[in-house]
Amino acid sequence: MTNLKTINIKGKPYVEVVERLRVFRENFADYCLTTEVVQLTPDFVVLNAIITDPNGRIVATGLAQEDRTSSMINKTSYVENCESSAWGRALGNFGIGLQTAIATADEMQMALAKQQAGINLQPTQQVMDNLFAEYNGLLAQLPDSFQKNLQSNPNWTLSKIQNGIIYLKQQLNNLNQ
Repeated sequence: MTNLKTINIKGKPYVEVVERLRVFRENFADYCLTTEVVQLTPDFVVLNAIITDPNGRIVATGLAQEDRTSSMINKTSYVENCESSAWGRALGNFGIGLQTAIATADEMQMALAKQQAGINLQPTQQVMDNLFAEYNGLLAQLPDSFQKNLQSNPNWTLSKIQNGIIYLKQQLNNLNQ
């Protein structure tokens, strides 16, 4: 798996999602890659891709956001593009296609274009509020002994809250088995 096809972006090799997905399907046929909608509006979408092992245990995730107005392709396909980005991030977090970064080639090209245009790359407050609501809703389903030590913090980053949601889902899954 070390010799994956790459493209060059700003002098660095990036593995495209299609290549990551091919390797995943060829080498991890018993694993599952699914996508869940975190938020969908007429203007943007946030998706979370989840890789589970044959026992259903979450082994990697990838969160992505796409804005409908960010490109000509996104005007009609922002959900599909977001799913590809989420898959690429999950597969990168799983260890497939890591060259110099987890970000997919498309994400890097879009981020560079947004930087040059002066566009803010931070998630919207609405996205963060929805993720905190999801986290707190999951936490409320756990026994009191869990809740004291797992309270959310408004200073958490997108990555921290995403990892917290994954952890709480795993805890709930363990309690329900």
